[in-house]
Amino acid sequence: MAELTNQDRALVRLLQEDCRLTNQELADRTGMSASVCWRRVRALEETGVISRYAAIVDPDAAGLKFRAMVHVSLARTDAATVHSFLEEVGRRPEVLQCYATSGSPDYHMLVMCRDLDDYNRFYDEFLFERSCVGQVSMHLIVKTVKSDVKLPV
Repeated sequence: MAELTNQDRALVRLLQEDCRLTNQELADRTGMSASVCWRRVRALEETGVISRYAAIVDPDAAGLKFRAMVHVSLARTDAATVHSFLEEVGRRPEVLQCYATSGSPDYHMLVMCRDLDDYNRFYDEFLFERSCVGQVSMHLIVKTVKSDVKLPV
């Protein structure tokens, strides 16, 4: 898809706010006809600008009271080891986000669990068991200042 148009940006902003809006509601709010609106949304989906739709769940209401930023440095960084580690991270439901960054440590993960016991199980059964994991540090999140999933389009 070429550069986003103003209409595309308006659609993306509205859908980020409430993805349950009907096509007619989107069209009305953006000043487009329903058919043009439908084609624009479809194009945004097909080109991957909109990759999926999801419900945003409140972690406290879902019982996820333990939140931490976990920093992992790998002891070995050959391609096969990194690939295996990242695949395993991708399968862990406790890991909501994982970022590879420059410098040290190698990976930063947002981890959410019910409580400290759940985190200890995650640590013992996953991180501690990976021979490629060299060092782990954890910073407990004591207060959420800002948490949003809307991109500034």
